[in-house]
Amino acid sequence: MFRYYIWLALRSLRRNPMLTALMVAAIGLGIGASMTTLSLFRAMSGDPIPQKSAQLFTPLIDNWGPDQREKNGEPGQDMLTYTDAVALMNLHAARRQAAMYATGFAVMPTDPTQNPFQADARATGADFFAMFDVPFKYGTPWSAADDEARADVVVLGRKLNDKLFGGANSVGKTVNLDNHDYRVVGVLDDWSPQPRMYDVMDQTFGEVEALFLPFNTAIGRQMDIWGNNNCAGPTVVDPGFEGHMRSECTWVQFWAELNTAEQVQHYRTLLDGYAAEQQHNGRFHWAPLTRLYDVRKWFDVQHVVPDESRVMVVVSFGFLFVCLVNAVGLMLAKFMTRASEIGVRRAIGANRRAVFTQCLVETGVIGLAGGLVGLALTAVGLAGMRALLSKDMADLTHLDLIDVLVTVALAVLAAMLAGLYPTWRATQVQPAWQLKAN
Repeated sequence: MFRYYIWLALRSLRRNPMLTALMVAAIGLGIGASMTTLSLFRAMSGDPIPQKSAQLFTPLIDNWGPDQREKNGEPGQDMLTYTDAVALMNLHAARRQAAMYATGFAVMPTDPTQNPFQADARATGADFFAMFDVPFKYGTPWSAADDEARADVVVLGRKLNDKLFGGANSVGKTVNLDNHDYRVVGVLDDWSPQPRMYDVMDQTFGEVEALFLPFNTAIGRQMDIWGNNNCAGPTVVDPGFEGHMRSECTWVQFWAELNTAEQVQHYRTLLDGYAAEQQHNGRFHWAPLTRLYDVRKWFDVQHVVPDESRVMVVVSFGFLFVCLVNAVGLMLAKFMTRASEIGVRRAIGANRRAVFTQCLVETGVIGLAGGLVGLALTAVGLAGMRALLSKDMADLTHLDLIDVLVTVALAVLAAMLAGLYPTWRATQVQPAWQLKAN
């Protein structure tokens, strides 16, 4: 019986191609607009580490005071001072923890045919790799002892290893960075979390750093800060790198892994106690203010997904609603023009349920066609978006199998919902009136 209804639907749609095209176009346009913005929103709001995003936390301490706080009372800074980062490291209050900052090097290739080039780097702790589930192709991270000893060791990203060593296992070999040799202890496998949860201030969407080295090694060599470095508060900056380390400038990012609610509460207590101690010691003269954000909350605080994107999603689904309203009118007109046909079917024995099912199947066929058109329009829309976005962001905006299925299913469902009223009206046709009129 269902195949028969499909046949009737196709026959009916072919009978009036212009009206059919208008209904399909109305649904296709609405689906195309809504799915384009929804795909972009999904790409920007994805969880890069869903298995641990509720266990990774970044702490903040207000060392600038009420005058620098945001309107909602949040701290004005989004990182820590070097003083606070070291103090939190020394508390050893988390299962894993890592202070970090962005830096970089001039890389001197051993191959004489290659010219020196710059590479961005991240100075961090050994716990960074296990904390963020970083995959390794060769070797392992450096050890905690290497952190303490300020060892000259590095972990290379896969692309840099391919460039310097042709993709071979480079563990144990040396690389020359800023005219100083570092021993390679590990090489990353493909890893590109989007957004970059550990550093959404400097580059929210983009590739990870070319290489990693111990935080204490970078501090000992006074390596330049290539990332966010905010001195907007009541800072005192003495000359040189050491003066900057003693200042109230915030430039060190800090992440801690806390696996249970008890660990989180314990860490909050220690964080508040540390801030109160700093106030008591006279470092600042306002009520201590601390924050502890997990990954998802941190994304909200940093506005990783702009409010404009959320508005665009709402507007696009509003446009879909308007398109469906137009489709309702077109379906109603189509079904009412077939009142005599429906009357004859009722007169020869078809009940209202059969008529309802036939018309509903027809709306489903219209929705399926609209979904295919919407899918094509979504692909065109995303292609246009990619032309306007950065390469890293453009790589995220694509259609996968789930998107295709959601698009088609949404179109069919939307069309069938839009067709409920016209279908119900069609079942109210009185056979006697139609036969008498004919």
